Amino acid sequence: MKEKIKLMIIAGPTAVGKTSASVSIAKRIGGEIISADSMQVYRGMNIGTAKITEEEKDGITHHLIDICDPFEDFSVIRFKELARNAVYDIYSRGKVPIIVGGTGFYIQALLYDIDFTEYDDELSEKTKEDILLRFNGDAEKMHEHLKKIDPESAAAIHMNNRKKVLHAIEYYEITGKKISEHNNEERTKESPYDFKYFVITDDREKIYERIDKRVDKMISAGLVEEVVSLRQKGLTQKNISMLGLSYKEIDDHLNGLITLDEAVRLIKRDTRHFARKQLTWWKREKEITYVDRRDFCDEEAMITFMCSVF
Repeated sequence: MKEKIKLMIIAGPTAVGKTSASVSIAKRIGGEIISADSMQVYRGMNIGTAKITEEEKDGITHHLIDICDPFEDFSVIRFKELARNAVYDIYSRGKVPIIVGGTGFYIQALLYDIDFTEYDDELSEKTKEDILLRFNGDAEKMHEHLKKIDPESAAAIHMNNRKKVLHAIEYYEITGKKISEHNNEERTKESPYDFKYFVITDDREKIYERIDKRVDKMISAGLVEEVVSLRQKGLTQKNISMLGLSYKEIDDHLNGLITLDEAVRLIKRDTRHFARKQLTWWKREKEITYVDRRDFCDEEAMITFMCSVF
């Protein structure tokens, strides 16, 4: 039997501290990091995605960051292909592939080699355009429609996560199947990898505090100016990239629909909701090792534990 490639996965809700922990772990075990973040793939979208800086990378090679233009629709299908290629590349050089991110579906697609052969990128793009046009991009209407066709997915995806809502509707309209049922079926498959799946958690209020501080830091760092720059390039909420958390709210502000204070309040609120939904996702996953920061005296102790278990 062919030996399985060994992988480490470091997941967890937004603002839990995956970035610093993953870089430290990569140094210890000789790893390279593959980002499993659906927004950090976009060039020029740095502040609103809390994209890792060169300084924060600290010499560790990162893959799948800044790989496409914001006008492109980046999908889980493309992620799986690129991430799989990166895994083999890293492994072939004697390094350990470390998957890091908060997009649980992306991680699942790679780990269990989910089959997406039912439709191609061109059909996907046309279907998304039709859905957005039909519902006029209205998040509430789209989520209400998802409740009718796939209640399980609607319960797991927050209304304001329009990107995932859109993908779930798109999948149903193309295949005639509920994406929740498809995901449940795929979870039963055996992974082609030998992996250790860590999910970092913490006291929920601490996570919320870090989210609020992160959003304030984004505003100070020039989030509004970043969105202005994207708009000047011709990007609108018809582009999937502009539906991401923080970008939609600031775009609404620049369109005169809400004040900046209200945009900031909504970003904080919706990011907290997003963090809760992320945690709900991992409750359904198998072979998870939860790593609660409260169980360790400091980050160094947490990292030592993760490396020893791996």
